[in-house]
Amino acid sequence: MNAAFPALMPVYNRADICFERGEGAYLFDDKGQRYLDFVGGIAVAALGHAHPRLVQALKDQAEKLWIVGNVFRVHGTERLAQRLVDLTFADTVFFQNSGAEAWECCVKLIRKYFSAIGQPQRYRVITFQGCFHGRTLAGIAASKAEKMVGGFGPPMNGFDQVPWGDLDALRAAITPETAAIGIEPVLGEGGMKPASPEFLRALRALCDAEGLLLFFDEIQCGMGRTGKLFAHDWAGVTPDVMCIAKALGNGYPIGACLATAKAAQGMTMGTHGSTYGGNPLATAVGNAVLDVMEEPGFFETAQRRGAYLWRKLDELIARHPKVFTEHRGKGLMQGLRCVPTNTDVVEALRAEKLLVLSAGENVVRMLPPLIVTEAQIDEAVEIIDRVALKWTGA
Repeated sequence: MNAAFPALMPVYNRADICFERGEGAYLFDDKGQRYLDFVGGIAVAALGHAHPRLVQALKDQAEKLWIVGNVFRVHGTERLAQRLVDLTFADTVFFQNSGAEAWECCVKLIRKYFSAIGQPQRYRVITFQGCFHGRTLAGIAASKAEKMVGGFGPPMNGFDQVPWGDLDALRAAITPETAAIGIEPVLGEGGMKPASPEFLRALRALCDAEGLLLFFDEIQCGMGRTGKLFAHDWAGVTPDVMCIAKALGNGYPIGACLATAKAAQGMTMGTHGSTYGGNPLATAVGNAVLDVMEEPGFFETAQRRGAYLWRKLDELIARHPKVFTEHRGKGLMQGLRCVPTNTDVVEALRAEKLLVLSAGENVVRMLPPLIVTEAQIDEAVEIIDRVALKWTGA
């Protein structure tokens, strides 16, 4: 035992705040102080903290059954899979425990598809600069960011990368080994940049023309974050394979790989598995999340709240052009590009009891719950307004 080394591995730069409970859009620390939470576990708590429907679903399931393993059927898991199929392009679903696992499952499925159709030489996935696909060895290889790949040995082979939004570079990157194009319809970690509907449609057409699979990562931007169930719904295009997680469990760990029957044809018995994936607790919560999101008017309300936040942040930029230079995002996934260092802005806002995140390209990222009220948006903007004066000198 090394007393000089912390018991909790020091891979996070954790703020010196310990939260004890949450309620809706607010968190309360161990000193009783209240914070307005526009982080939500990084786009996870889409329905806010301690949502009574989700709490009850978890309690009810916890009193009945926690785990049986995937060698047996689980009614709740089958129900959640069928609901996701009914709501999306997909014909089939595999549940995992996290977004990173779901993304890896998608990559395996893509490779297995081309092997199954007699083209095993096609295994490479083209991604985009600024992407984030988790912290696994394959995920960091796909992102190619030095801060993630440094020190972990040779990056896993099989990923190429092109500039964000550059269709010509994308076409030039396709080789006889290319299997798929993978993209976040809205970049999260990479700077809160949505792909245009026209670009997503061009990707679909290119994949169809070249015999590639279109692979969407909606781990952060999915599950209502942009005002529709999935961000790609705005473009009217469908992928062949997609990974989701985060808000699917509103904080209970669950991820999913969704695919068409064609794309999943290589995933036969024994080709993949998960000890905890799709366990009764996780899928009970996932079903409860969909129960809430499928209620009439839910997404329309989220869209109105997103539009309200957009308007308020535009007004904020107009008042503080020396602090904020650009407004990005979609729905309730918005960011402000800063003149000061974004981490300084994040810390200043935290000191005023507003929780936000940093993102790429010096952006401050805001991910309020989809149930946020206009009054809470006003509260957040008032705090940002006040903090911005620190840099303007007013």
